[in-house]
Amino acid sequence: MTALLKDSSPPSPRYAVVVSRFNTDVTQALQDGALQTFQEAGLSPDALDVFSVPGAFELPLLCDRLAQSNNYAAILALGCVIRGETPHFDFVAGECARGIEETARKYGLPVVFGVLTTDTLAQAQHRANRQILSGSDVLEEGRTEKTTPTSNKGAEAASTAMEMVAILQELA
Repeated sequence: MTALLKDSSPPSPRYAVVVSRFNTDVTQALQDGALQTFQEAGLSPDALDVFSVPGAFELPLLCDRLAQSNNYAAILALGCVIRGETPHFDFVAGECARGIEETARKYGLPVVFGVLTTDTLAQAQHRANRQILSGSDVLEEGRTEKTTPTSNKGAEAASTAMEMVAILQELA
């Protein structure tokens, strides 16, 4: 009888993790943080699918296709856009955020924005827990930023996804 109950239990929710390859050192750390968080929560590796795209601008399209498949309870979009000397940052970061939010609304599915948008590589590394900074981080000559304790925003995105899945299941 126990085996019967075990077999009839609903399947674990599936999660998709979509990772930008641009700024790979940072995005790999975000991916590692997300996967570790899922593992620590007891999620089976079989319930996770990881996909790679060239850059942050490509994240929304793949997230949309994955949401359309109806195979996932939530999707994480992980990437890193670092401000440069041109307005390219504004277009990429803005369109990425808009596209991910649009997909979430369109499909009523948690599509978690785990895309770092920073002024410097040091800030991105800090948010991906790649390097521990103390006190302040020099942005440019004479200007500093107070840093926060290091964390891994990929891990935070995974936690957010699981929490949103639970909330939506409660509402159903």
